[in-house]
Amino acid sequence: MYKPMVISGLTVDPVTNSPIVILKEIDGEETLPIWIGLLEATAIASELEGIKFSRPMTHDLFRNLLEMVGVKIQKVEVCDLKDNTYFAMIHFLHEGKEMTIDARPSDALAVSLRAKAPIFVSDEVIRKSGQIDLKAEAEDKSEKGKKWQEILEGLNPEDFGKYKM
Repeated sequence: MYKPMVISGLTVDPVTNSPIVILKEIDGEETLPIWIGLLEATAIASELEGIKFSRPMTHDLFRNLLEMVGVKIQKVEVCDLKDNTYFAMIHFLHEGKEMTIDARPSDALAVSLRAKAPIFVSDEVIRKSGQIDLKAEAEDKSEKGKKWQEILEGLNPEDFGKYKM
């Protein structure tokens, strides 16, 4: 079963300094934190704040392209959680045919805001989210992976400006 949710805000993980998008159940008390990347947090925050750019950002471009070819985004679903990684699906309708595509939850949420499409989260994901290993090690042990880890760990809450909660 899926619960309808909305993005209630963005915050920063005080331990890892990673951005977190917070989903809240529309007719209930359930919440779901999802750790996301800085660029995705910016895409979500800019739409939540109504900030318009002179040129289309990636999620705006995607929405514009879909609209141009007559594809309607029906909804997004955060549908699974495996090994501390969330999974989402974007549901489309084109000429009466329903289609879905796999997406990172952060991208699905950024697109849903732009398309004004509802967000749903599975009960199973909510249940599993209570078991997330917050001390999990990074999977990418390469030099490039270590460099990105250092960059991400070096981010401060102030780096997110007015978008922190």
